[in-house]
Amino acid sequence: MWTACARNAIGLPRRRATLTDPVTAALIFGILVGLSLGLTGGGGSIFAVPLLIYGLGLPLRDAVIISLAVVGTTALFGAAIQSRRPGLVLWGAGAMLGLGGIIGAPIGAKVGMALPDSLTLLLFSLLMFVIGIRMLRAGSSAAEIPLSWATCARGEHGLPRFTPTCGGKLIAAGTVTGILSGIFGVGGGFLVVPALMFVTGVSIERALATSLVGIALISGAAFASNIFFEARALPLGLTLVFLLGALGGMIAGSRFKHRLPAETLRRIFAVSVITLALVIAAKTVFFS
Repeated sequence: MWTACARNAIGLPRRRATLTDPVTAALIFGILVGLSLGLTGGGGSIFAVPLLIYGLGLPLRDAVIISLAVVGTTALFGAAIQSRRPGLVLWGAGAMLGLGGIIGAPIGAKVGMALPDSLTLLLFSLLMFVIGIRMLRAGSSAAEIPLSWATCARGEHGLPRFTPTCGGKLIAAGTVTGILSGIFGVGGGFLVVPALMFVTGVSIERALATSLVGIALISGAAFASNIFFEARALPLGLTLVFLLGALGGMIAGSRFKHRLPAETLRRIFAVSVITLALVIAAKTVFFS
């Protein structure tokens, strides 16, 4: 039976917090997550859990739940911002991915609870490392992806025609993402963006914007699954501070995204993910 340790005013465990000003730290970490989410369309969630664990001293499953709540809300907010440009957000494709996430998230949540925390963190660091390497090696346009068999047929203005087959592919991709989201507390943008490019054949810009819809739905499903299965309360004070920072970071990231080359953003993000993966693995193996 899980027992809560003493907490301060914003819900942090007093004996485990690692920073002298946890409110400011939570705000800054939220800004970093939102900024990354706004710039990359889905990268922020991969940083949320490590920041909550190592920066604020939270237990793994608490970090997972808070990450899902904040990332899901921030992604939905970001999708609303992006939708002001007509045709940029493909709501139908995002919804299909989200539906798959709703299917997969409960499975992931159950698996995550059954795994020891140290093993979960090692698997998470491995996942981050693989993602970072693939991002360093990957191209940045759908035209470079040779999987034509997986791509939906094109309709008017080069947009995908959402046939049952096309929808099924998106749901399958969302299901895999939902499982990982339930286990690790990530929104799954690192899978959603390439899935959108593979299946719909859209540009990286549309994929980044549309991914926010899928991330919001997948994170929401994974959050509900973790809350339901674990029956633990959400630390509202900490979550709200973290969310406030993330929303501010999302606004800034969305505004500055178009001023930086996509290739530069991709490489910076990939190197950051690889570095953090190595740090998490080292801490888990040598300092846990």
